[in-house]
Amino acid sequence: MTHLASRRLMLRSALCLAAFHPLAGRTQSWPNAPIKWVVPYPPGGTTDMLARVIAVKLGERLGQPIVVENKPGAGGNIGTDYVAKQPANGYTLLMGNIGPISVNPSLYGNLPYDPIKDLAPVTLLLEVPNVLVINPALPVKSVQELIAYSSRQDGALSYATPGAGTSLHLAGELFAAKAKMRLSHVAYKGSAPGLSDTMAGHVPMMFDNLPSALQLIKTGKLRALAVTSSTRSPMLPEVPTMVEAGLPDYAITGWFGAMLRSGTPKPIIERFHSELSAILAMPEISAKLEEMGGIVSGAGPEAFTRFIAAETDKWSKLIKSARISIG
Repeated sequence: MTHLASRRLMLRSALCLAAFHPLAGRTQSWPNAPIKWVVPYPPGGTTDMLARVIAVKLGERLGQPIVVENKPGAGGNIGTDYVAKQPANGYTLLMGNIGPISVNPSLYGNLPYDPIKDLAPVTLLLEVPNVLVINPALPVKSVQELIAYSSRQDGALSYATPGAGTSLHLAGELFAAKAKMRLSHVAYKGSAPGLSDTMAGHVPMMFDNLPSALQLIKTGKLRALAVTSSTRSPMLPEVPTMVEAGLPDYAITGWFGAMLRSGTPKPIIERFHSELSAILAMPEISAKLEEMGGIVSGAGPEAFTRFIAAETDKWSKLIKSARISIG
């Protein structure tokens, strides 16, 4: 065989391989452009804080900027649906969390996306307790005093959350059911505006993720009455759990994880998981997340998928049994 014939044979072989592996070239060159990380809530909340803590390191490791973009609304559904409609090429990452992924399918009749079919779990990043906070001017110092105070009011007490369908919304609904209180849910487009209104006294109380409320609690701008996790938080060791405050079988936590459009090539998913796991293991990052009151995870695609399935099943049963709705 001549040298020219040999080169032609090699070229034909390469073209055949490319035909059978159309994604090979794309995944090998990925990433060659900035990556968008969509946060389905406004700036200032735990979801946003977590993305921004990790984004800079992730960009350094991937060699491309990670642009955090906030797309709030509808309890996280708008931003989540946006990612679910993007090309499966690894350039649009979602900061998924408990609300739009595991809760909202049971709360909303017709979601524009299917979390199981349209999104691919990458890495479970963080789990956090929620906390019940009140305006310090409210004349109560404990959960039981709050319940007694509520019974003396003519109307229902209002409570703020970062949005309908979030774990904070369910935390309030479950609290009302177990305490036999009348509560009126006020949904905001994220933690920051809800916290601002609670501090200003426009709403008397709020359920929020501990990381976004922690500094306001420590500076006395809000008073924490209880955490919703099964154990006390080391960040607020003096604050009781809901069970300790007199509400049995009460345990709700929030979680946050990186997700991509389903159909994204497996090598890209694995690369994201590898880099995110390495970032979570960095002492300065893990320390910062623990200071926020979170429990660092790092579970990969398979474990994260199983986690989401278990969470979805749990919330579906709770929503049905407690007859919780977003109305």
